[in-house]
Amino acid sequence: MEYFLQQLINGITLGSIYGLIAIGYTMVYGIIGMINFAHGEVFMIGAFIALTAFLALAALGVTFLPLVLLIILAVAMLFTAVWGWTIERVAYRPLRGSFRLAPLITAIGMSIFLQNFVQVTQGARVKPLPPQIQGGITLMDGPGGIVVQLSYMQLIIIALTIALMIGFSLIISKTSLGRQQRACEQDRKMASLLGVNVDRTISLTFVMGAGLAAVAGTMYLLYYGVIDFYIGFIAGVKAFTAAVLGGIGSLPGAMLGGLAIGLIETFWSGYFSVEYKDVAAFSILAIVLIFMPSGLLGRPEVEKV
Repeated sequence: MEYFLQQLINGITLGSIYGLIAIGYTMVYGIIGMINFAHGEVFMIGAFIALTAFLALAALGVTFLPLVLLIILAVAMLFTAVWGWTIERVAYRPLRGSFRLAPLITAIGMSIFLQNFVQVTQGARVKPLPPQIQGGITLMDGPGGIVVQLSYMQLIIIALTIALMIGFSLIISKTSLGRQQRACEQDRKMASLLGVNVDRTISLTFVMGAGLAAVAGTMYLLYYGVIDFYIGFIAGVKAFTAAVLGGIGSLPGAMLGGLAIGLIETFWSGYFSVEYKDVAAFSILAIVLIFMPSGLLGRPEVEKV
């Protein structure tokens, strides 16, 4: 029982990171119907920016950890949001009226470009970061010596994910920007006729998704303590799988899909062979889509004629 609870906590933590990345996929797809396959690399860039900011603060002698974390998050979100805006402006906006395969090819090309850009500028070796937040809360001390512990880092990741999920849900449902995004999702041409600045709305959607990816990258760096130029591809594929599993276009579905993928990976690694954890995750995805083609919380897409 103790081992199960510990794996449950680990799975929720990993799923929270996947969920934050998956929201970026689902927001972009919900509005413009395109899959931003470069979004995983945006997550990776956010992690590298956070590492660079941490090293810069350490060189300046700033050591108060809460202040350091706030500055790192702010810097990572700011610069990664600029990357997200640039990707939309350069790679997506010129192809918005083109055939549907063109943006997909561009997204894959942008993904490869960002991978190689970081590899050239930062090097191919992994970048370590010593543990910054240590300790935790002991929830259960089993008779077999198995201790169920919720680390402070896991608590921060889970709490921050819940707060961001609630905040973005309120933005989508209660604010003027959210109404414009929902209008663009239903019909971009009609929204434009009604006075909605479609280009600005789509750009802000990319910026918001990139900001969430930056938070996920920062949490990944602090949680695992090691990053490289390739982490964006793996995490991006997992997050895209989570978005599809939860129902692409649905924010709660993206978070639910992320939690599902994280739990499947963690429990499979804990009870079976770790080499086949990805096979298990993608197999569950295939089974769900066979019986629920729109995902767990997705809505069937109605083709406009």
